[in-house]
Amino acid sequence: MSAMIKKKSLYDAWLLLAVFSLIGMGIVMVTSASLSFAEIMHKPIWYFASRHVIYVMIGLVMGMLSTYIPLSLWRRMSTALLVLTIVLLAVLLVPGVSREVNGSIRWLFLGPISIQISEFSKLFLITYMADYLLKHEREVQNSLKGFVQPMIILSFVSLLLILEPDFGATVVVVSTAMGMLFLGGVPFRRFVVLFAIALLALGALSIASPYRLQRLTSFLNPWDDQFNTGYQLTQSLIAFGRGGWFGTGLGNSVQKLLYLPEPHTDFIYAVIGEELGLIGALGVLLLFGLLVWRILLLGKKAMVHGNRFAGFVAYGIGLWIGLQTIINIGVNVGVLPTKGLTLPFMSYGGSSLIVGLIAIGILLRIEFELKFKVSPKFPHPRA
Repeated sequence: MSAMIKKKSLYDAWLLLAVFSLIGMGIVMVTSASLSFAEIMHKPIWYFASRHVIYVMIGLVMGMLSTYIPLSLWRRMSTALLVLTIVLLAVLLVPGVSREVNGSIRWLFLGPISIQISEFSKLFLITYMADYLLKHEREVQNSLKGFVQPMIILSFVSLLLILEPDFGATVVVVSTAMGMLFLGGVPFRRFVVLFAIALLALGALSIASPYRLQRLTSFLNPWDDQFNTGYQLTQSLIAFGRGGWFGTGLGNSVQKLLYLPEPHTDFIYAVIGEELGLIGALGVLLLFGLLVWRILLLGKKAMVHGNRFAGFVAYGIGLWIGLQTIINIGVNVGVLPTKGLTLPFMSYGGSSLIVGLIAIGILLRIEFELKFKVSPKFPHPRA
């Protein structure tokens, strides 16, 4: 068996190239975007950069450990992990348990450690949906009951996320689950009805609270209210405008000097556009395109080999990373409403990085089991 392992490439080199390129570039850009910000916030200049590197190291270790976990164990634990996530999301809403940060209650504080539960909900909902689709595939395709059951669970998770509020995570979670159901064979007409209900709900929300509608639609013309609802987007657009083709140079961003709120997190892509220009911004986009393509290719490979749970998990992770990337970049360039979502593998944020790298570890495990037809008790090649 060891000779066979040596003859075969263990993991997808292109997938790893994309991930490590994004991580490396993320470290550089978080450092560039956060040095002046940390100083202005009266913290050591390396405060955010050093913490980001620590998060990356923890994420890499967790990702490597997840390559040792058989897919069969992820499947057996999928329901329990989702229930645990739902409980923790509910606990966050209990007064006195968590603290409000920037108007949201998203983090569970355990001493010096803060955990953003919504990030874990994305991954654990994917494993649950993959298991559900495998158990109820015909029912999902042929009956309304098979479609409604996961919708009830998804609605409950979405409600908890909205109450935090975390609208960005809600959009990603719902869209990913819908995508997985569509790939699982749910007829398109059921989604049409669901979208119609969602539009009616949005209309009711806008009538009940015109201010929310204004916040939602401010991206259409942010210059109308550039010092209030359009402030973040106008500053982001100024960053891209200053960057031009080749950028102002690494470290030379002006917008990160408190003009652009939180430049090392949700709007790091704007700093990339300013310092590295259109060429650098497109380079990042190509790396994400390469990553998502290789993940979806892995999902197709798993399906062809008959491992449908692995295929659904890979499809789910690919949809999650792709959708979150599109939303983050769309917000930065002004084609989508502002939402608090990180750029995967690049933005500052411990939970996002760690969960993302655990997901990559699961993908590597999928590829390993496909290549070597590993049974649940087969040892890891490095063991």
